[in-house]
Amino acid sequence: MASSSVNRSVHPCDERLPAGQLLTLGIQHVLVMYAGAVAVPLILGAAMGLPKDQVAFLISADLFSCGVATLIQTLGLWIFGIRLPVIMGCTFAAVGPMVAIGTNPSLGILDVFGATIAAGVIGIFLAPMIGKLLRFFPPVVVGTVIAVIGLSLMGVGINWAAGGIGNPEYGNPVYLLLSFIVLTLILLINKFARGFIANISVLLGIVVGFVIAAMLGRVNMDGVAHAPWVGIVLPFHFGMPHFDALSVATMVIVMFVTFIESTGMFLAVGDLVERPVDQKALVRGLRVDGLGTLIGGIFNSFPHTSFSQNVGLIGVTGVKSRFVCATGGVILVVLGLFPKMAQVVASVPPFVLGGAGIVMFGMVAANGIKTLSRVDFSKNQHNLFIVAVSVGMGMVPVVAPKFFTQLPHALEPILHSGILLASVSAVVLNIVFNGVRKERDARRDAREAAHEFEGAAHAGDAH
Repeated sequence: MASSSVNRSVHPCDERLPAGQLLTLGIQHVLVMYAGAVAVPLILGAAMGLPKDQVAFLISADLFSCGVATLIQTLGLWIFGIRLPVIMGCTFAAVGPMVAIGTNPSLGILDVFGATIAAGVIGIFLAPMIGKLLRFFPPVVVGTVIAVIGLSLMGVGINWAAGGIGNPEYGNPVYLLLSFIVLTLILLINKFARGFIANISVLLGIVVGFVIAAMLGRVNMDGVAHAPWVGIVLPFHFGMPHFDALSVATMVIVMFVTFIESTGMFLAVGDLVERPVDQKALVRGLRVDGLGTLIGGIFNSFPHTSFSQNVGLIGVTGVKSRFVCATGGVILVVLGLFPKMAQVVASVPPFVLGGAGIVMFGMVAANGIKTLSRVDFSKNQHNLFIVAVSVGMGMVPVVAPKFFTQLPHALEPILHSGILLASVSAVVLNIVFNGVRKERDARRDAREAAHEFEGAAHAGDAH
């Protein structure tokens, strides 16, 4: 009875699961984000024409940095860490600017690292100011942004299902069939399984898809044999960073874009795990975006942000413990130190991940719709305009990637982020139509929502 009473007092976000479940669920989170995590160093390395061994090192450094940042974000360290189930990874918003810096004849990869370090430091100091944006994010804004996050990511999952962009066999019926099998298996497990088995439905789907793909000869394991067992990630592996003023300014813009995207992401996670994010928590989380970016630059990696792929996984599994993601962080650090293990995970074909991606990214969009269900559309029809226009703006880079190509290249980090466009549109339109809540009202609403969630949880336990 005493044990039961103690369990009721522990929020699901702070629940410490058995070691076996933590490991399995942590692996599932890593598998979900791995392809996206290694995409940034792969793209940058290819654009700069780096040799294969240097690209491999960038991947290991990326995984190591992601793991360290994830541990700080989930467990907390001093004034850093939102202490929610969040996985940190390299932001795609930085890819364009980094390629431009890295391929500039007068600059190079050391300027990329220097700009990353400077942006991380500046980001840490900017975080408290960004945290005050919470009052600009009522449910109509939050729900819209979360929905656009899911819709924007859907293209990633669909392209994975077809074999991945750049694959000469893109759309191969075998790829499509295996993606459909993984998708169907995840749905069947959620339909008929219960408890822990249902929680790892995505992992089971990926494993079964991987096995079938291997039996069909569609898995390339060559990199595993050639990869070393141990590889230490040392700071400034490529040399001391260079600090070019224009490069730093560009990366600071990326940092701001990351903050806006992370704000929506943190609010989504808080809603999923029933722990609404207040201003202080938001600032702690944003500081880790800056700290993770600083760590990334020092350890030969890139700007970091919370990965939206894993938000969808929380929605699918219903597992809310932040210690699951912390375990994922440990696994990422290990993968960074053991390149051969990283290569095994890297061998999972994109089309296997595609079936899982469609489910997870769709869950993000569905959670946005769920949040919008709390918005009053009947008495305040202005909210319809806010959602309609903001979703449309968020879809511009997705459905028309060349829409802004005639505008100055310096605006690319802003205009090519559908999440940022939707966020700015929703915030501005909400101010125009509904005004701005006072900061204390926003904090009060967050506290009241938290109490409501806690009351509902205790009532459910008592029942």
